[in-house]
Amino acid sequence: MVRRILLGSQLRRLRESRGVTREAAGYSIRASESKISRMELGRVSFKARDVADLLTLYGITDDAEREPLLSLARESSATGWWHNYSDVLPNWFQTYVGLEGAASHIGVYEVQFVSGLLQTEDYARAVVTSGHRSGLSREEVDRRVALRLERQKLLLSEQAPKFRCVLDEAALRRPYGGREVMDAQLRHLAELSELPHVTLQVMPFDTGGHPAESGAFTLLRFPESEISDIVYLEHLTGALYLDKPEEVAQYEDVLDRLLRDSRGPEESRALLHEVRKEI
Repeated sequence: MVRRILLGSQLRRLRESRGVTREAAGYSIRASESKISRMELGRVSFKARDVADLLTLYGITDDAEREPLLSLARESSATGWWHNYSDVLPNWFQTYVGLEGAASHIGVYEVQFVSGLLQTEDYARAVVTSGHRSGLSREEVDRRVALRLERQKLLLSEQAPKFRCVLDEAALRRPYGGREVMDAQLRHLAELSELPHVTLQVMPFDTGGHPAESGAFTLLRFPESEISDIVYLEHLTGALYLDKPEEVAQYEDVLDRLLRDSRGPEESRALLHEVRKEI
């Protein structure tokens, strides 16, 4: 999806610089004006032939200029690793996994449970099973947990994003999986919080009210300036993706205030160990 957005934005700039209308561009590839609009927004897949025809229309005939864009078109059609989990991955979450993997900065606020990128295998299993009261087969549970663990490789990769996470104290005290599972999860959080690119802070109960009154959210930022920051909001049957600058700015402000008002990284690690002793 990120590659589609990048390619679409570059095609839009080329079209506008040549004074070509969307209608004329659509005609050149046997498509509608609305199809060109969706392509330029990165909302549809690209055919290499269509991109080649558009580049010719825009006067891009030098192979040195064409090939990077044609290569991007081919890459944008490739399926990500997460498509191997399409049997347990809702369509609305496939988009998020792709965006998460391309982000340079990830900001998270969680209330109900520990963020998925920070969960141990046993804790993840407890969260998955508790969230589906109708019951899941053992195979489906295993697949969902495997997907979560695969996502976590992002934080340990060479190109790991800067990860800032604020956990409500309630997430630390809700006993998913029992005492041993929670103890291992809290220890895991303390270890991950030592990573240089991870900032983990806890919003304690004694803070009282705070600005994230609407609940959990994730803020994604990308290295490419052409891609807007995105706020991801998950609900029971789907998710919302907010990219309007004024809306994103409000969530950025809330995350900054949460980080400022919650306990600092060292204090948060101390609280993690306090909770471990209590359980």
